[in-house]
Amino acid sequence: MVPGKKLIFGLFALALSHAVVADPQPLDRIAVQVNDGVILESEIQNMLQQVKTDALKNKQELPSSEALRRQVIERLILTRLQMQTADRIGLHVGDLQLDETIANIAKQQNMSVQQLQAQVEADGESFSHYREQLRQDITLGEIQRIQVQRRIQVSPQEISHLVKLIQDQGLKDVEFQIGHILIDVPENATTEQLESARNRAETVLKRLNDGADFRTTAIAASSGPKALEGGIWDYMNINEMPTLFAEVVNGAKKGDIIGPIKSGAGFHIIKVMDARGLETQEIKEVKARHILLKPSPILSEERAKAMLQEFLKKIRSGDAKFADLARQYSEDEGSATKGGELGWSQTDVYVPAFKDTLDHMKVGEISEPFRSTFGWHIIELEDTRMTDATEQFNTNRAHQLIFRRKFNEELQAWLDEMRASAYIEVFEPAPIRG
Repeated sequence: MVPGKKLIFGLFALALSHAVVADPQPLDRIAVQVNDGVILESEIQNMLQQVKTDALKNKQELPSSEALRRQVIERLILTRLQMQTADRIGLHVGDLQLDETIANIAKQQNMSVQQLQAQVEADGESFSHYREQLRQDITLGEIQRIQVQRRIQVSPQEISHLVKLIQDQGLKDVEFQIGHILIDVPENATTEQLESARNRAETVLKRLNDGADFRTTAIAASSGPKALEGGIWDYMNINEMPTLFAEVVNGAKKGDIIGPIKSGAGFHIIKVMDARGLETQEIKEVKARHILLKPSPILSEERAKAMLQEFLKKIRSGDAKFADLARQYSEDEGSATKGGELGWSQTDVYVPAFKDTLDHMKVGEISEPFRSTFGWHIIELEDTRMTDATEQFNTNRAHQLIFRRKFNEELQAWLDEMRASAYIEVFEPAPIRG
């Protein structure tokens, strides 16, 4: 270990040395150093327990303790690296934004915040831990959007090609649930390392073909982004899944196992876990407008929310018009000049907090102020309509599908780059002596 990287570990060890004179008791320890931060053994044990609890609920088998621990450590390392990036750029989710998110979650489940808290505690989790885990999840979502979105470019040619492809071939009416296992190879791998990885991939493939459970095998063997979830990706159609999946899944049927497929990251094994037709040939579109205020060193979170509450009172009393306030105050440059108008679209084109609010509104209703990753909003839902699904692939929809696919690919590339450039040292537990 280089001298500069020993500081945290050395101080922690020094603190422990003063404790040995007391009566023996369980002590936490540093399990992993990640740059200038650490992962404690208690964090690993907590996540292990959560994974085991979830597996028990879902009647899911788990791999060996060693394999499961390795996957948990890797997940915690990637989480810590992302949180360190958020700290460096000053990204922080405040209590007001967190309270607003919790209120939205409770509303979506037709509960009060107090009822949500009671449910969390009934499941054996403290509400304070639930809050901090949610704060971390929001931070991860925001830092991924900030860092990955700027890496993505969608050209007009790509959009035109996809629109034409769909017009020529018709809407792909099948969504696939994909299982993915990655046997990774080091950067600039030697011939021996490549051959070793190929052999491991062939062994995994044979095990699967012999009937081994895919999820258990993925947790034990995969280095992919969904390893701890058993390698399972949510349902996607061909146009929005990562390119590697799309190239091999088109035409496949449920249960097919494909691979190993070589890429720059390693050897991939893909299984079609499920395939389903789209449930409806119609989609719901909404017409909405909003006012956005972005918190800043000058405009606090509390002040932004209070201003929108004041706007809401004026609109409801008839003292002001929504469109006029949007033109004067909204910080969404694209819609402000149009009185806040966003036009017709599906709600899933918006960030989660915005989408969830729209999904629970009635035509003519104006929302209470709420927080999204962009800032504080109020929305007016002006109208809704059902549109033939074959019309959904206009230019905006094509852009959205391409963007989603590229986001998944670039997110993994960004995580890999962070992981490769970080200082990481895993400290194995000391053997217990009798």
